[in-house]
Amino acid sequence: MADGLIVAAPASGTGKTTLTLGLLVALRARGLRVGALKAGPDYIDPAFHQAATGRPSVNLDSWAMGPDLLDGLAARAADGADLLVCEALMGLFDGVAAAGATGDGSTADLAARTGWPVLLVVNAKGQSQSAAALVKGFASYRDDVRIGGVVLNNVGSPRHTALAGNAIEALGIPLLGALPRSPGVALPERHLGLVQAGETDDLAERLAGLGRFVAAHVDVDRVAALATPSRAGRGSDAPAMPPLGQRIAIARDAAFTFVYPHLIAGWWASGAELAFFSPLADEPPPADCDAVYLPGGYPELHAARLSAAARFRAGLVAAAQSKPIYGECGGYMAMGETLEDADGTVHPMAGLLGVRTSFAKRKLHLGYRRATLLADGPLGPAGTLLMGHEFHYASTLSRGDDAPLVSARAADGGDLGDLGGRRGLAMGSFFHLIARAPTTDAGR
Repeated sequence: MADGLIVAAPASGTGKTTLTLGLLVALRARGLRVGALKAGPDYIDPAFHQAATGRPSVNLDSWAMGPDLLDGLAARAADGADLLVCEALMGLFDGVAAAGATGDGSTADLAARTGWPVLLVVNAKGQSQSAAALVKGFASYRDDVRIGGVVLNNVGSPRHTALAGNAIEALGIPLLGALPRSPGVALPERHLGLVQAGETDDLAERLAGLGRFVAAHVDVDRVAALATPSRAGRGSDAPAMPPLGQRIAIARDAAFTFVYPHLIAGWWASGAELAFFSPLADEPPPADCDAVYLPGGYPELHAARLSAAARFRAGLVAAAQSKPIYGECGGYMAMGETLEDADGTVHPMAGLLGVRTSFAKRKLHLGYRRATLLADGPLGPAGTLLMGHEFHYASTLSRGDDAPLVSARAADGGDLGDLGGRRGLAMGSFFHLIARAPTTDAGR
C-alpha cells in the first residue's frame, strides 16, 4: 500500500491547490505513480488532480462517511500507487460544530485517522518570524496530528525566506520550500471556485508550469520522504450508495459535471452499467437505461441551451413515465419548471418537478445535510438516513405542489425542514449525496 501525506494550510486561499498540483506533476515527472485525494465535499479539485496524475482522485469526508467507507476509499486509492497526496479543505482544523460518522469533517480528522504527516503551507506575506509562532500553534494544537514540514508561500526575497524559515526550523520542523510571489501561476476562478479542469484553457501547459514552479522552489524529494503508511484498516468495498438501477443514464457535459468519483466507482464495482449522455448536445437519456441521474453543475450558465434542447427535454419526460429520475442541485434545477439566469431571463426547463429557481436572486446556501427519506424509492426505503452537502447560490422561487423528498437537519442539528421534491418517479433536491449514513450514525 502506498505511503501518504497531506497538504494543508491555516486557511483557505493560502496556496494548497497550487502546491498540491505542482507536487503531483513534479513527483510524476520523477517516475512515481502518484495518487491524489481531496478532503471534504469538493468536485472541482479532484478533476485537476486527475489531470495532473492520470489517475482518478477521490474525496475523503470524515463527517459524511462511515469508517468502513472512508478507509476503503483510501486503501483503494493506494492500490497501484507509489505515493498518495491528499489536499486539505479550508484550514487544517476547520470542521463543523457536531461530529458525523468519523469526525467533524476537518482535514485534521483524516490526519489523525491515517497517521499521515501534514505538509503545512504558510502564507508568509506581511510577516517573517511570526510565521513560526503560527506553525508552533498548529504543531501543538492536537497531539494526534503531526506537522511534518512547512512550505512558505508569497515570500518576497531570500532574506524574507531566511528570517521566517530559520525561526520555523528552530522549532524542529523542517522548511521544505519557499514559493515566491508569482500571480501568473494562479488558475482561473468563477462563483463556485476554480473554473473546471475540462474548461481551463491550455490545462496541460498550466499544470506543467506549476510542476516546474514547485520543483524549482520546493525540495520535492524530501517532501516525498515525509510520507508514511496509513494506520487505518482497508475498510470495505461496499458502495457509498446502492446503484439507482442496473443501467444508469448519467448526464455529463459542461452543465452537469459535479459527480463524486466514489459514487460512480461504487456503482460500477457493484455491477451497474453506466451510460453517459449530453443534454447540451440535445441528447436524450439512452432508451435502454432503467434509471437516470442528473448531477449538479452549472445549468445557470447554459440555461438557454438546455431550454432549447427539445430532444433532451422530451426524452427526459418520456423516461419519467417508467424510470426513476434523480437530480441534485443543478440537475434538480433542470428538472424544474423554470430557471432564471443571472440576467433575469426565465427559461423553461423539463417540468418534471414544480420547482422554480433563480440565479439572478443569489444567496449562498452552504453546509452538510443529514436527510431522512420521506418515501420509498431508488435512494432507499422511507426512513433511510442520507449524508450530503449543499453549496449553491441559486434561490428557490417556488417549490410547487410536489411532495418533499426528505426532511433534513444541518450538521449542528438545526432543523432545515422538508427539502427537495418528488412527483411520480421524478425526484431531486439541492443537496449532493455523499453516502448513506452508517448504522452507528443513524440515530443522530
